[in-house]
Amino acid sequence: MIDLVIFDCDGVLVDSEMLAVRVMTEQLGLYGVSVSPEEFLAGFVGLDERASHRRVQTEYGVTLPDDFNVTSARALEIAFRAELQTLPGVKALIEKLAVPFCVGSNSSHPRLALTFETTGLAPLLIGRVFSADDVAHGKPAPDLFLRAAKAMGVAPDRCLVIEDSVTGVTAARAAGMRVIGFCGASHIRDGHEEKLRALGVEAIVRSYQELAAYLPLVAEDALQPSA
Repeated sequence: MIDLVIFDCDGVLVDSEMLAVRVMTEQLGLYGVSVSPEEFLAGFVGLDERASHRRVQTEYGVTLPDDFNVTSARALEIAFRAELQTLPGVKALIEKLAVPFCVGSNSSHPRLALTFETTGLAPLLIGRVFSADDVAHGKPAPDLFLRAAKAMGVAPDRCLVIEDSVTGVTAARAAGMRVIGFCGASHIRDGHEEKLRALGVEAIVRSYQELAAYLPLVAEDALQPSA
């Protein structure tokens, strides 16, 4: 039985990853770190800020300045306010859920607040947002998902996580939760579905219309793609 649905944010609720990839590769380039969009997708997507900084230092030999997160966040805000969109069907599905739900994301609280304000999701998510800021170790550690489940008063084995990344699926499985792999955003590349299946997702979906079949809904009618 499902008593709580936990959504990742980037690449699940919003189609943000390619926007973030563009901004972050440009920002890293200012400090001599040359990373292509495809390399960033393969090596950085799904990591929290701390893990991303460690990878830059380890693999590129560059220590990013203390204000890097601030300056990159400003650049990301400009891009998000101009271009960020939810995945089609997100709002309609959330409004139809018959069980509690929340968000568990490696993004910071400020970035999540910007995301939800920009896309109009904020009113639906009040008191339901959990960030890597809240725990000592973000995904792929299970800490974030376990914190969300505890705060929502639900046992881990009664939670269903909706994730798009290897990092997120790894975290959810380590937390003892069921996982569905969401592969409907623009950053998904060939072979990604197979990676998620190998980690133990119970299904792969490519849209919120497909996802609806796996969730307990108030109404079972088809979701409208335009919602």
